[in-house]
Amino acid sequence: MTIQEEMKKRRTFAIISHPDAGKTTMTEKMLLFGNLIRSAGTVKGKKSGKFATSDWMEIEKQRGISVTSSVMNFPYQGYQVNILDTPGHEDFSEDTYRTLTAVDSVVMVIDGTKGIEAQTLKLFKVCKMRGIPIFTFINKMDREGREPLELMEEIESTLNIETYPMTWPVGMGKRFMGVFDRENDQFVRYTGNEEETYIPFSELDQHPDLTEDPTYQEAEDELMLVDEAGDGFDLEKVMKGEQTPVFFGSALAPFGVETFFNTFIRYAPEPAPRRSTEGVVSPEHEEFSGFIFKIQANMNPQHRDRIAFVRICSGKFERGMNVTLSRTGKAFKLAQSQQFVASSRGTVEEGYAGDIIGIYDPNVYRIGDTIVTGKQNFEYDELPQFPPELFKKVTAKNVMKSKQFKKGLEQLVQEGAIQLFKHYHFEDYIIGAVGELQYEVFEYRMKNEYNVEIELTSIGERIPRWLPEDQVDESMFDDRNMLVLDREQKPLVLFKNDFSLRWFQDKHEDVELIDLFEVNKYDQSYE
Repeated sequence: MTIQEEMKKRRTFAIISHPDAGKTTMTEKMLLFGNLIRSAGTVKGKKSGKFATSDWMEIEKQRGISVTSSVMNFPYQGYQVNILDTPGHEDFSEDTYRTLTAVDSVVMVIDGTKGIEAQTLKLFKVCKMRGIPIFTFINKMDREGREPLELMEEIESTLNIETYPMTWPVGMGKRFMGVFDRENDQFVRYTGNEEETYIPFSELDQHPDLTEDPTYQEAEDELMLVDEAGDGFDLEKVMKGEQTPVFFGSALAPFGVETFFNTFIRYAPEPAPRRSTEGVVSPEHEEFSGFIFKIQANMNPQHRDRIAFVRICSGKFERGMNVTLSRTGKAFKLAQSQQFVASSRGTVEEGYAGDIIGIYDPNVYRIGDTIVTGKQNFEYDELPQFPPELFKKVTAKNVMKSKQFKKGLEQLVQEGAIQLFKHYHFEDYIIGAVGELQYEVFEYRMKNEYNVEIELTSIGERIPRWLPEDQVDESMFDDRNMLVLDREQKPLVLFKNDFSLRWFQDKHEDVELIDLFEVNKYDQSYE
């Protein structure tokens, strides 16, 4: 099979949602359909000792949440599927944002009892900004929730996107009877166990127990209304991120997930071209290239390894091949390469555009790095970096462990778990995070993976602004506007509040202050 034929079989997508909407449960059901696991350990099933397959980190099992994106690869119906299960919690949104750069489409899971929540909206905006096709699964229909027409209207008005229901629910909660599958002209009946009954529309009159039920008749009337007043299905609009196909079901039951997955896999886009410093690179390009969107330390605590996750963008990957790291020009042999089901891994011999593979990191890669073969010399677009909002000084409780402390700090910063800053004058280390939970995970991992207990001292919420090196005048700064360096040794100021920021701007009008969030929003890069 040619490189082009292999590439066209790839389906690479992320699952995004608000916490507890059912994203990780949804991922597990897809793994069941791919015959990768025999039973799903849901995050609800702690008493049975089961944990979500995609939650591999010990703290995730303890808290019942995803705190880092995980990658799963498996074949399904002639396609090669790459699923990225992302953290739902807003404190880990930067990990999710970076993951979205490595996918070709997303599945947005919405809790049918709650509708669109804050984190769903934030993630959706990132997808919209990047033009990523969005497929929507409205979950928990086996519970009493909001009316489907109301949910559809909320998606359209809040997210400013057309909707097209591929399936339509009949009832909800105890009255849930199943869904109309419009794509395949059939009714999928909910039985309350893991079996689904498929009845072609042409045979529905043979099931009066179903068709004469008032709940069924009400749903049929709603569907007629949707048919008459709703938008038609437009795949071109879906690919541009202007229309989202909507499915209804229950991931936990599971019900409607297989119907969704079969339709999704058919319509989801194949790998797309990518922008680089040398122009757009086609996935059909013969030479291998890819970029690192995630680094994970200590996935195997016994070996203290570091894995760099690579999105292949063009050509063919072969284990043992030589690649060049574009940032440094240095050559490396990729002898250790892996694919994953969360923490389970197997050696991968080859890969194609769209695949996500893990390569051993001898502490040389950074998030955003491009690797290429042959005489190619370019870098893919810089990955978004988001400014932290909370800042704390960090020290080791035991000064004798300074070596382990610096190693842990360096490695966790490299994988993007937190951001590191250093006081302009002193040796003080300051770490920045989006939310408090990131600090909990950082402290836990320093203790359990690097055997270092740390002391965190809050300096509160701060407003970070970068500035050019030639405009640094140390006399302008104090505790209210603290001058620090980021890990690239670029100067920035941590302002105590809006008042301090405005006061500084008024007093030093000639100093250019750079808001990293605004830079990312307009898809530029800060140099």
